[in-house]
Amino acid sequence: METVSDYFGSLVFDDRVMKAHLSSEVYQTLKKTIDQGAQLDLSVANAVAEVMKEWAVANGATHYTHWFQPLTGITAEKHDSFISPAPDGRVIMEFSGKELIKGEPDASSFPSGGLRATFEARGYTAWDPTSYAFIKGKTLCIPTAFCSYGGEALDKKTPLLRSMEALNRQALRILRLFGNTEVHYVHTSVGPEQEYFLIDKDLYDRRRDLIYTGRTLFGAKPPKGQEMDDHYFGVIKPRVAAYMEDLNRELWKLGILAKTEHNEVAPAQHELAPIYTTTNIATDHNQLTMEMMQKVAARHGLVCLLHEKPFAGVNGSGKHNNWSLATDTGTNLLKPGDTPHENAQFLLFLCAVIRAVDDYQDLLRISVATAGNDHRLGANEAPPAVVSVFLGDELTAILESIEKGTPYSAAEKTTMKLGVDVLPKFPRDTTDRNRTSPFAFTGNKFEFRMLGSSNSIACANMMLNSAVAESLRVFADELEGASDFHATLYELIRKTVSDHKRIIFNGNGYDDAWIKEAVEKRGLSNYRTTPDCMPHLLDEKNVRMLTSHKVFSEAELKSRCEIMLDNYCKTVTIEALTMADMAQKEILPAVGRYAADVAAGAASMKALDSSLACSYESRLVHRLSVLADQIADKVQLLQQALDAVRDTEDVTEKSYAIRDSILPAMSALRAVADEAETVTAASYWPFPTYGDLLFSVR
Repeated sequence: METVSDYFGSLVFDDRVMKAHLSSEVYQTLKKTIDQGAQLDLSVANAVAEVMKEWAVANGATHYTHWFQPLTGITAEKHDSFISPAPDGRVIMEFSGKELIKGEPDASSFPSGGLRATFEARGYTAWDPTSYAFIKGKTLCIPTAFCSYGGEALDKKTPLLRSMEALNRQALRILRLFGNTEVHYVHTSVGPEQEYFLIDKDLYDRRRDLIYTGRTLFGAKPPKGQEMDDHYFGVIKPRVAAYMEDLNRELWKLGILAKTEHNEVAPAQHELAPIYTTTNIATDHNQLTMEMMQKVAARHGLVCLLHEKPFAGVNGSGKHNNWSLATDTGTNLLKPGDTPHENAQFLLFLCAVIRAVDDYQDLLRISVATAGNDHRLGANEAPPAVVSVFLGDELTAILESIEKGTPYSAAEKTTMKLGVDVLPKFPRDTTDRNRTSPFAFTGNKFEFRMLGSSNSIACANMMLNSAVAESLRVFADELEGASDFHATLYELIRKTVSDHKRIIFNGNGYDDAWIKEAVEKRGLSNYRTTPDCMPHLLDEKNVRMLTSHKVFSEAELKSRCEIMLDNYCKTVTIEALTMADMAQKEILPAVGRYAADVAAGAASMKALDSSLACSYESRLVHRLSVLADQIADKVQLLQQALDAVRDTEDVTEKSYAIRDSILPAMSALRAVADEAETVTAASYWPFPTYGDLLFSVR
């Protein structure tokens, strides 16, 4: 019987394959490029390309593609076959080092934010040897970076790789100060938890809002939602279990370390979590995971929804980004050890993160900003839009003692006694988990919980890496010039705690009192929406930091600000147009038909017996008529709001207008349409209800 270990990574050109098929010299040279960033010679690329092609063809591949991540938020690929004509009329299978390391896709239709003129179509993809090639279907996929003809990054991989390099440079400076000369590279590791909904495809196909926007724009609350908490970690239903089993197999074949699966809080909501891996690879894997989730769902007659808020009134879906720092020698730099108060190196790296989150809280908020995530952040299901750091009691007490210069007494670990002799006793963790915190320390890593379920994790990690690199740069500059290293180190930690303790909060992030305290007393930012936060990407301090570490150029930052705001405007506009269309072509006719039939029925009954008052029917017809008029009025107001912003050229002004006029008009239309649903007979309602969608998969 075939086991997981038999097929795990079978579709990946990974280290095992390279070591088995490349010559020792080529393999060692390639490993040096992967592990140390050494330049790759074309002769080595040619050798790798030949072996990669032979391996791919042996595994059924007929084509290859440079697989990249443009600023659309999804992946892109252009397929070329391996075939090349032979003189005798046959074909041979060829693939060169030049074809491996460079591609030339048309860049004209990808978002560029002004980095290229309309007539400038050329773009380049460049092989990323740090991320393994893989086979998808019959195509060899080569992970690549994507840039314009002028060399500007047009993707999410390039800035991510730059941020990893920046963090590595500064972290090595710190480690050398502690006398560590063995470490050659410091990398960040990520394990992104992925939440999603599964609904029946037949029902999905009858909802144009889901088809066009990925979320329901109408829908009255069903009698039962998530109030009973009976779905969370509940028994997985057979149809969902079959889907998860199939999904795991596909992910494992691609070398993706899918580990945990369970039901989430909302009906029809689930979660998948992988084992940690290097951030660059984790980003590629998460993009593949989302793609495979949707493809596998189709096999099972399901649709996987990755929108942050596909259903109003129940929990939305996030993506928890578990982030840590590790050396190439296997040391986790965020692991406190048994005596964290005596672990100066750990405390310095901890302080670097605290300082980074405080100084660049706006960048972290920007990194998760989308129209979809705006519906989720700030609700009692996800962190607030205010960024704060949770450390737990022990680390907070340690930092307070350092700040005040008082001795710290380590508390003994409490043994959990459950009152039943046969149950094991075990030590309780010194820190609880805070599910309301946007950025929580959870033992040897930080969990950034603000990401939306459809987000690329590249955005959050490039900002986090860059901000921490800046903290480490400041620390290294000060410590390298110190005459007394230990005294300067202690004072640096103490001052960092004192200057940045405002960002530390261990309480309930869902509490309105915290939001008030955060903004009014602590001076933290509270950017509720994408238009609120996105322009701050171009604040002088942010531009200076990101350009100084060469993560972005100023032109690249300007382009991304424009692209993200433009995407926000287009997303909400599509939703508004879809709402108006559904209301006019589906909801109003349905309500009208039902009202007419009720009125006709009442008239028939009265004709048979003139003594019948038919008061219920009369009241119902009146209510339906009033609601229909209100729906029509709200549609008109929404269309007027759309007309008012249509010709606004400045994308920032347009985003503000959409936030302030179109979104409220959409909410007003939804309110009356959802009320109409509650009084319209089910057989007349034109599309599946929330009850149908959330409870149909068994």
